[in-house]
Amino acid sequence: MAEPGAAGGSPEPPVQVSIIVPVHNSECWLDECLKSVWEQDFKGTMELSIFNDASKDGSAEIIEKWKTKLEEVGVPVIIGNNDSSQPRGVGYAKNQAVIQSSGTYLCFLDSDDVMMPQRVRLQHEVAIQHPNSIVGCQVRREPLDSTERYTRWINNLTQEQLLTQGVPEDLLFFYEHLQKGGEVFRVNHCLLLYRYHPQAATHSILEGTIWNHRVRFLEDRVLSSWTSFTIWNAGKQGKKLYRSLSPANQKKVSAFCDVDEKKITKGFYTYEESEERPKPKIPVCHFRDASPPFVICVKLDLTGGAFETNLDMLNLKEGMDYYHFN
Repeated sequence: MAEPGAAGGSPEPPVQVSIIVPVHNSECWLDECLKSVWEQDFKGTMELSIFNDASKDGSAEIIEKWKTKLEEVGVPVIIGNNDSSQPRGVGYAKNQAVIQSSGTYLCFLDSDDVMMPQRVRLQHEVAIQHPNSIVGCQVRREPLDSTERYTRWINNLTQEQLLTQGVPEDLLFFYEHLQKGGEVFRVNHCLLLYRYHPQAATHSILEGTIWNHRVRFLEDRVLSSWTSFTIWNAGKQGKKLYRSLSPANQKKVSAFCDVDEKKITKGFYTYEESEERPKPKIPVCHFRDASPPFVICVKLDLTGGAFETNLDMLNLKEGMDYYHFN
């Protein structure tokens, strides 16, 4: 048997893009998902790496059907399986699909989502221009009204805000990428139909787990370079953030600020759970009287533009004078 490139044969060209698809009981959506792989207009070399994580429905049959169709048009399909009775989880399935792939670039696709035909081509073009980058895109939700504010937010983030506000699904991977000096770019076209339904893997992650990871990232990436800061929100979310901080970062909080006169009139927030004596009391003031930098714990797009107007009037620079944690 001759090795690739040995006499008697020419070496196989390297695969440019591997499409990574983890699957678990996805028969409701998988047909449309894999059809969208087949419909890609990318002219380079591409493969599908799919890992079936102990599916008990008809997912395996759908995978085999599309394996035949894709390989007929020159797209190799690598299939991995967890044949045990218990699934190992979407993270495991995704990692296994990556391990068995051979592409220079990885294109991640959930089994319940659908790519637009130009997705691989447009994102690959940007990836070549910006190596060492995660390349995203704008999305469309299904149902359309399922997460209107979230969809509007992610589709309208600026290039700078992709680094300061972006919170993708694969949170730890994203954070480690940034900590290693990686960049983030977005193709400003809607290239993905992103389904929202009760069985989605997103719902299996505990809210508290996500919160804790986000707080640690905030402390490492932002607060480590600030000697003091103000938390913008003297209500529930602002106080929760304060309580979640390490003792060293709690001491950096110079004040809470707000627009609620009742909270401002009270004058301070007492950290009752503290073991310190006397218990810490943090001043509460109006946002116009507060000193930057700010960690903002106010949800965007909920106040009819009032919060955004208040923030704009301070002429601050995001990432330097304030950081969104909302």
